[in-house]
Amino acid sequence: MSDSIREQAESERGSVYRLLKCLIDVRPAEMRVLGWSWLYIFCVLSSYYILRPIRDEMGVAGGVENLQWLFTGTLVGMILVNPPFAALVAKLPRVRFIALTYRFFMLNLLIFIVLLHFATGEQHIWVGRVFFIWTSVFNLFVVSVFWALMVDVFDAEQGKRLFGFIAAGATLGGIAGSSITASLAKDVPATYLLVGSALLLEGAVFSVRRLARLSETLHQRPAAQSGEAVIGGNIVAGVTHAFKSPYLINVSVYILLFAITSTLLYFQQAEIARQSFADRGARTAFFARIDLWVNSLTLGAQLFLTGRILRAIGVGLTLAMLPALSILGFGILAMTPTIGVLVVYQVLRRAGNFAFARPSREVLFTVVPREDKYKAKSFIDTVIYRTGDQAGAWSYAALGFFGLAMTGISIVAVPISIAWLINGLWLGRKQERLAATESRVSPLPVA
Repeated sequence: MSDSIREQAESERGSVYRLLKCLIDVRPAEMRVLGWSWLYIFCVLSSYYILRPIRDEMGVAGGVENLQWLFTGTLVGMILVNPPFAALVAKLPRVRFIALTYRFFMLNLLIFIVLLHFATGEQHIWVGRVFFIWTSVFNLFVVSVFWALMVDVFDAEQGKRLFGFIAAGATLGGIAGSSITASLAKDVPATYLLVGSALLLEGAVFSVRRLARLSETLHQRPAAQSGEAVIGGNIVAGVTHAFKSPYLINVSVYILLFAITSTLLYFQQAEIARQSFADRGARTAFFARIDLWVNSLTLGAQLFLTGRILRAIGVGLTLAMLPALSILGFGILAMTPTIGVLVVYQVLRRAGNFAFARPSREVLFTVVPREDKYKAKSFIDTVIYRTGDQAGAWSYAALGFFGLAMTGISIVAVPISIAWLINGLWLGRKQERLAATESRVSPLPVA
């Protein structure tokens, strides 16, 4: 009986493997690690996308004119959480510091549930502003931690083959979370949705534990280089390394320019939503529908295009795709500043980021030292990203002060996007050289 069950299980695994081989270039030894990576990011993104429309609605309810202050608060929050995280990275194995990080955010969610339940009307506005800041910190941090683990587990060659498919797990999580909020936001209190978000984070912690045990099967490494070896170093290494390495400086510039242009577009979207929808539930549902469209389009691209394009044209050209789209999109928006054009551009741009720019950006980190994969990457993904948000938010306010509307703001974004495109091409060439050097000295993957 046990033999027949084992044979059936092996047959099912073989069927799954053959199906995946039709989509991506995956090896048998990578299957289980890939599966737990999928579940991990699915839980993380479902958790976040349940919260995202609630955050966006609370931001609009607190006044679009105050959003730049919320972005400032987000940057301060990022600066505050990075040193404790770096200290955990230096002292604990990766399973423990990742679990502690996620459970810290789960505890925060429980606190918000209580505050939102008992808050009065005016108090609700202020709790909503704090929640906006917290969710913006939470979003970047938990996703950055996930990708830090991925670039620690997989090498550059595996990243090109698999990161697009892994990102599809994130997209499915986004679709699930967006669908939950879009269908329930008008009838279910936000506090109930926050409970579901917290439970999904615990699912992520469970996945991390299983993934960590399996990841050692991918590479032949000495014990001292084990994935669970304590990384060590000091708590400011993420900051100092990010500003010392020309490579990491240019990665920071890529993310900075992406964040600036994203924020300009986000503020235009928020202003249009405020003018178009008076009901808070309707605004939340509008934001959730955009998220749903983005994730549906992204999923198809990640499953069928990302890995193939990355391997065919390389990291540099793939990184350049989103800046090229931004040059075109902002140009059209400058000529035709309507809600329809803005929504279409926003959907295409965000889908392009998730399907192509984000997986390519993560491949950039596969060629840096292990300490930088957690510390410098966390600093760049969070503090540098939110610095770009700040630059975009206050630039939007300044441009508005001088009387520039959607057309003028879109024109300003075009040269920024051109500089971003040039930066992406340089990064791709540098990454390829570093990957070639690393391949000559790194341990061989297990077949």
